[in-house]
Amino acid sequence: MNEFSVLIGGKAGFGIDKASLIIASLLGQLGYRSYIYRDYPSLIRGGHTFSIIRASTEKVATYRDQIDALLALNQETVDLHKARLKGSGIIIYDSDSVNAGTVSGVKNAIGLPLTSIIKEEKAGEIMRNTCIIGAFAKSISIEWNTLDATFRKNFSKELDQNLKVARRAFDTSKEFTALKKLAKERLPLVTGNEAVALGLVRAGLKSYIAYPMTPSSPILHYLANLAEEFDLKVVHPESEISVIMMALGIVYCGHKVAVGTSGGGFCLMTEGLSFSGMAELPVVIVMGQRPGPSTGLPTYSCQTELQFVLSAGQGEFTRFVIAPGDAEEAYYASQLALQISWKYQIPSIVLTDKAMAEGTYSFDIGSCDEIKEEAAALWDGRPPYKRYSNTDSGVSPLAFPGKPGVVIKANSYEHDEAGISTEDPAVTVKMQDKRLRKEKYLAAELENYESVKVHGNKNSATALLCWGSNKGVCVEIANMLNLKVIQPVIMSPFPAGRFRKALEGVNKVIAVENNAMGQLTKVINTYGFNVNASILKYDGRDFSLEELEDRVRKVIG
Repeated sequence: MNEFSVLIGGKAGFGIDKASLIIASLLGQLGYRSYIYRDYPSLIRGGHTFSIIRASTEKVATYRDQIDALLALNQETVDLHKARLKGSGIIIYDSDSVNAGTVSGVKNAIGLPLTSIIKEEKAGEIMRNTCIIGAFAKSISIEWNTLDATFRKNFSKELDQNLKVARRAFDTSKEFTALKKLAKERLPLVTGNEAVALGLVRAGLKSYIAYPMTPSSPILHYLANLAEEFDLKVVHPESEISVIMMALGIVYCGHKVAVGTSGGGFCLMTEGLSFSGMAELPVVIVMGQRPGPSTGLPTYSCQTELQFVLSAGQGEFTRFVIAPGDAEEAYYASQLALQISWKYQIPSIVLTDKAMAEGTYSFDIGSCDEIKEEAAALWDGRPPYKRYSNTDSGVSPLAFPGKPGVVIKANSYEHDEAGISTEDPAVTVKMQDKRLRKEKYLAAELENYESVKVHGNKNSATALLCWGSNKGVCVEIANMLNLKVIQPVIMSPFPAGRFRKALEGVNKVIAVENNAMGQLTKVINTYGFNVNASILKYDGRDFSLEELEDRVRKVIG
């Protein structure tokens, strides 16, 4: 069996996320590569939440509708997902809460009195998830020692109790199938958010400031836990306006900083973003997309902020925007964003979406591209110091507060080279030209980077055009249907030359986007490129492999 998909579901508060991580970790011990899709309502408790863990012998970055195993902690999970189960599929359910008649047609079914077991063992109700994992491990012939080792790596509290209830279910369950053990090293499981955070730390991050907003909130929590280990300042101020202004103050003092938010918070940050452009303060903004307008569907996925981040903020200024498609690209993108920000003294935006940010991947750091670290342009100490000196590249040497005898300005008003406010027309033009000149040099440098990626059959005359988390599903479909995939990664400055080269030999372009208006399509239109067909989805859910295959087949005929 080359791949195996498991769906575990129940109410919010049932520990579905933790359970899905343990299942993926368990399958990882056998050498499988995993992707976890998360689906949950914006509720602390109640509602329906589920995760699909897809494990494969090869790297995967999307989920399938059809599943091999259904782990049901309540009746609703059976009612909503039983139809996904393959004919040979396994269902394990809590017989205390699920009507056995509703699973009577399933050949490989086992009902366990999870609620009763928990009560008998005097365990917390949430441990029903570890109980059902014990039964699942037995059903696919995973040895108890492997399960025991996985629990020991994933539980720091109440380990013995979790092992006890899992053992009871393990001993009561039975084997239905056996997954072979692969001769592959085990890879760590990392979410897209965690990959962003690790990339920022790798690039020298000193401070992370954020007001929590799904889907970027986990970065705040993750870095707060790492703060002491990496000597980070991690701050949660009272609003997004405070976030961006606090970050700019830290940058002014010479420390590398990033902030995180989603669309609503980014709206509040836009004046600060513009301030960054005028005052030439390098800041990285991690912008996690979710469906809008306004609050929209706060825990679901979309790609509706591309045009917003490309034009946000009053006035004209250079910005760097990068949209990674999986965990490895997220790790690389956040490093590059921090480096580009400091090299050119501009704001950078790492544009993620919920599917990528909260999706979990088997993370192969060995496959990540390397960033060659470059020092920022620093003042050589020869007076007079002019914070905004008019250089050929537009990049002025940096100095930071504390230098004896030097005044270091940071001015949001139009200013001269020394940072003194001015309304002189000639100076205004000179300084605006200086700031915008950076884009020319940045664009030239980006020619050395893989700003537009090409996957699949590079000689195919039909190409899928995608960005962000759609990379995973598009690459897999392309490999199945012998198509090409074109994935712009850097969105600003847009790499039009690279994009044109990627289109060589292509006579049909099919755009695949999670929005209603074809935002990437509109971007490439402005550079004179067109698409022949669009496959759009905007119900808050990303494409499954089966759904996109069906829709692509209809387009290509």
